[in-house]
Amino acid sequence: MDLTVFAIPAFTLLLVVEWVSYRFAPDDSERGYAVKDTATSLTMGLGSIAAGLGWGLLTVLAWEGLHELTPLRLDHTWWSWILVIVGVDFFYYWEHRAGHEVRLLWASHVVHHSSRHYNLSTALRQTWTGAHHIVFIGPMLLLGFPFAMVVTSFSINLLYQFWIHTERIGRLGRPIEFVFNTPSHHRVHHGSNRQYLDRNYGGISIVWDRLFRSFEPEGEPVNYGLTKNIETYNPLRVAFHEYAAIARDVRASRTRRERLGRVFRGPGWQPGPAPTPAPPALEATA
Repeated sequence: MDLTVFAIPAFTLLLVVEWVSYRFAPDDSERGYAVKDTATSLTMGLGSIAAGLGWGLLTVLAWEGLHELTPLRLDHTWWSWILVIVGVDFFYYWEHRAGHEVRLLWASHVVHHSSRHYNLSTALRQTWTGAHHIVFIGPMLLLGFPFAMVVTSFSINLLYQFWIHTERIGRLGRPIEFVFNTPSHHRVHHGSNRQYLDRNYGGISIVWDRLFRSFEPEGEPVNYGLTKNIETYNPLRVAFHEYAAIARDVRASRTRRERLGRVFRGPGWQPGPAPTPAPPALEATA
């Protein structure tokens, strides 16, 4: 089951509660809500649901095909549920990390980072082009986990991440902060501060970041948004601006290596300077 659709009423209620909390208990150190920004986030969320009808069908067909390919089969047991939730979280970490380190994937994920505010509406600012789930979550089906378990576990992973998009919750107890992704850890992930870039990719657990050296604790105040903010509330520009930037860079590229780099290297990748031609050899004189 895609539990995120059924959770929409709860999302709406919690968003209203958070907004009201800013009205009655404002904090100058927190960005809170802005009407245009929130409207854009909600529009992107609704658009993601609509786009997901198409991408979702493609994902279902692909995942069903993968499940049929493998001879492995696991039953619905308590221990298989633990394994599938942990396994989906592990592959989500790598999907999320790739979304920051491969520019073509970043063009999809950048939507979620485009807000300069950080509140529960930011969690709903989602991409309209999310077909890469097929690749990264697919291995769980090849391992023999039932299709329904994988889809439900992926939904649980996304549901968990809703509540961590808030400034209203500070640090939690040390054992919780050590094991789980928390608002403090995820604020870092949404920061454009130099030391916060490309950190804390975890979904439910922050252990993967600790293991693979992408963890950064929250320290100085977080500057939310992109290193170069797009300064627009137009949903179409928010959804596709990075794809347009990739197309411009590819057209201006001089070599095949540069064209591939503009698409598949990191978002900040730049080609090295062209080699300086060697000076012409001097002719020997008699």
